Amino acid sequence: MMPTRDEILKRLDKVLDPELHQPITSLGMIEGIRVADGRVRIDVKLTVQGCPLQDRIDADIRHAMEGLDLRELRIELGVMTTEERQKLAQMVRPVRESSVTRKDSTVRVLIVGSGKGGVGKSTVTVNLAAALQDMGRNVAVLDADVYGFSVPRMIGVRRAPVVLSEDLILPAESGGVKVISMGMLVGEDTPVMWRGPMLTKLIEQFLGDVVWGDDLEYLVVDAPPGTGDVAITLAQRLHQGKIVLVTTPQAAAARVAIRVAQMSKKVGQDVLGVVENMAYFRCPTCGEETAIFGAGGGEALARELAVPLLGRLPIDAELPEGGDEGRPAVWERPEGEPSRIFREIAREIDAHRSWPRALPSPTGTL
Repeated sequence: MMPTRDEILKRLDKVLDPELHQPITSLGMIEGIRVADGRVRIDVKLTVQGCPLQDRIDADIRHAMEGLDLRELRIELGVMTTEERQKLAQMVRPVRESSVTRKDSTVRVLIVGSGKGGVGKSTVTVNLAAALQDMGRNVAVLDADVYGFSVPRMIGVRRAPVVLSEDLILPAESGGVKVISMGMLVGEDTPVMWRGPMLTKLIEQFLGDVVWGDDLEYLVVDAPPGTGDVAITLAQRLHQGKIVLVTTPQAAAARVAIRVAQMSKKVGQDVLGVVENMAYFRCPTCGEETAIFGAGGGEALARELAVPLLGRLPIDAELPEGGDEGRPAVWERPEGEPSRIFREIAREIDAHRSWPRALPSPTGTL
């Protein structure tokens, strides 16, 4: 029996926009439905020309129509007018009211910081985000390292965010993790030559104008090294943020990192713990550990701050290779030693008792 327009519309109610996670029918994306002689044509309006998720939307609609007795299914993709995008922005704006910057926000904000560059802070950021996502948590990553952005490449994002209006941005997504970064707005090799006020304005926009969604549980922030303008803005705006300090084993790196901890203390943010990266090299033949870059820096830092040493990560080719390929080691080689350690760190962070709310038991893979 030929389906009716109402039957088709009912099925379309179950198709969610991949970025807003709301039915495409309620978002005003269905322009028209035509049914005649077993032939169905569905006109869909995308938010922007060349929407990077148009193939997924097309596939989701076709999947929703499976089982219907159709001779032909045509899906015509158009583009919203400026007025229609503004109307859509008004509809989704309430979702943004769960903003991570509110003092009563229950989003768990994890700020990954370091005293100096080159210690693997971005590697820790993307792999912790991936591990938390695998646990079943709803996770987003904010790449706040404006000068040294690397998160888009490391987590596999190759497109710009969708700008619905002057103050409403839809983040990109990779592996279920939402991502926003300066690296999605400029070329990968383009230098960012901005002074402090412009950096602060960008971070404010990322925090306030991005639609993170009302189901967000973790915002993992890749903070720039040190205690400069961006670090201060993050500390001021992310009241509930908690710090994970990344250092290498050398005492010099650990002593620099303690300055970040002191800044956090002054603004009332807790340090959850320390991650020591490049702690050792494990011989693939005999399994013996060799401390190539010295030993004890991470442990000494944690002891001085009276916080746990969350984990010691080895020197391992899996980590840089995964970053270059856009697949964090946790996703690319889940059975490897670094992945196991990242999952242990994520589990300890998730169970920390100082978070503003308890979350349900993890549903994903640990």
